[in-house]
Amino acid sequence: MQQIELRAENRELLGKRTKRLRTSGIIPAVLYGPKTNSLTLQIPERELHLALAVAGTNRLIRLWLDEAEEPRVVLIRDIQRDSITHSLLHVDFYEVVMTEKITAQIPITIVGESPAVAKKGGLLVRGLDSLDVHCLPSQLEEAIEVDISVLEDVDQAILVKDLDVGEGIDILSNPDEVVAQVLTVREEVVEEVLEVEEEVAEVEVLGPVREAEEELEAELPEAEVSNAEVEEAKEQ
Repeated sequence: MQQIELRAENRELLGKRTKRLRTSGIIPAVLYGPKTNSLTLQIPERELHLALAVAGTNRLIRLWLDEAEEPRVVLIRDIQRDSITHSLLHVDFYEVVMTEKITAQIPITIVGESPAVAKKGGLLVRGLDSLDVHCLPSQLEEAIEVDISVLEDVDQAILVKDLDVGEGIDILSNPDEVVAQVLTVREEVVEEVLEVEEEVAEVEVLGPVREAEEELEAELPEAEVSNAEVEEAKEQ
């Protein structure tokens, strides 16, 4: 697996003054961990973008601080972005202890081809995009591959409890969550046809009803006049 390396410097500007950093292409960050004193850092935005694109939140990063002789091994724990421009505002790094288990998310990648889709016209539906796991930092994978070639029949599904992620990795996600499932398309098509037929029938019924209403509306003025004449005759 490719090693991801990133350089950072200690940061002196804090609070609202960090806005000056962002305007000059520098992103504020913080480093913390179970055995780490919290440090405020700053990283060039371009280098940070490149690292984020590869690392996500489940890849270990070798973070070099100033003139340190050894890198810190970290995970990205939080990324703050502007709600409108989506530009980077702040990043949190978590320094791991390689001998202690951590909680992380590993993305799920679908591989293979389902016979139920290819031969029986089924529709593949994705469930979870990632798994919550508890494991040693060295056991973190870039992705968990799920082979859908085992889905041979419509309505068949792969659940979290069906996944084999290897020894030492504890899955925290709900074991009954659906990862991938093949559904039948036929029922959905029939329902759509029935809905269309109901709409057509409603239009056909409304046509003559509307014509009858228009005829009654045309006759109303005459009816009102004749009633007035009757009342006048009674008074006389």
